[in-house]
Amino acid sequence: MTAQRPAHDTRMLRPTAFHPRLAALNHASSWYNWKGYAAPERLEQVDLEYFAIRNTAAVFDLCPMTKYRIEGPEATACLDRLFTRDIAALAVDRVAYGVFCDDAGQVLDDGTLFRLGPDRYRLCVQERCLDWLRWSALGFDVTVDDETDAVAGLSLQGPTSCAVLRALGLPEIEQLKPFGIRRYPFAGGELTVSRTGFTGDLGYELWIDPALALALWDALFAAGEPLLIRAIGSAALNLARIEAGFIQAGADFVPAEQAIRHGRSRSPFELGLGWLVDFRKAHFTGRRALLAERERGSRYRFVKLEVDGNKPATNAFIFGADQRKEVGTV
Repeated sequence: MTAQRPAHDTRMLRPTAFHPRLAALNHASSWYNWKGYAAPERLEQVDLEYFAIRNTAAVFDLCPMTKYRIEGPEATACLDRLFTRDIAALAVDRVAYGVFCDDAGQVLDDGTLFRLGPDRYRLCVQERCLDWLRWSALGFDVTVDDETDAVAGLSLQGPTSCAVLRALGLPEIEQLKPFGIRRYPFAGGELTVSRTGFTGDLGYELWIDPALALALWDALFAAGEPLLIRAIGSAALNLARIEAGFIQAGADFVPAEQAIRHGRSRSPFELGLGWLVDFRKAHFTGRRALLAERERGSRYRFVKLEVDGNKPATNAFIFGADQRKEVGTV
């Protein structure tokens, strides 16, 4: 009797919409698990990929990033209650960076919020938090849905990134301001471009229907070939984001909902994000706890250490006169 193969998907990691192109370029065969998707840590050499970010144009697959669609007549009011910053002030076709907390004022996650219409938003975050978002939406006329699979994304970063998009044929792309959004027709669909990124350099993020993902990849790399465009993995991107001083959930702080031991989570003040807390708002989740923290002072302060030398400090140790401290999250 012949054994029957299971009907379910037996692959351990899911491919993204750009996986065929990345697999062909991944000579290092270096993959890691990003929220259930196969993502490249590096494609060839990390230093070459890093210098593409800083000198030419680098492309990173954003498909695994968790993306939520929040829409409805009270979407703005709901998000203003959720986030610590003033979301009502965010204009249509603009992006805001922000954090949201639990009732104790501890950060659940940070992320970018895209206002795509008067009552329609997209939230891009590191963690999966659909339950928390839906709990926060109770009582509001709003719907919250996971659209991670429905939106393919590429991050195009580096000093020649604007020139690449001009060569792609996107008119007036050079006029797009930081945290702005523009839409362009592409291959019978729509390409959304935001001037956002995680590198501290000139850069953009491109959002499109997954059915058009490979067409976008091919067109982008054809346009960028004379400008030395290069695909990169997470290792190079991580170097750039650390240089820029951008924090990441799970790396620089423990999201409050995942903290097992008391005291392991952090507040916006402790992460150096106090500028994102707007007490002029009537109410937001965690406001009372954050007001109390502002009065008494914070437990910790997140700092950035600059280490001399030409060796990466990741997982290394700094030796003082009479003590040893591991480089990592404080």
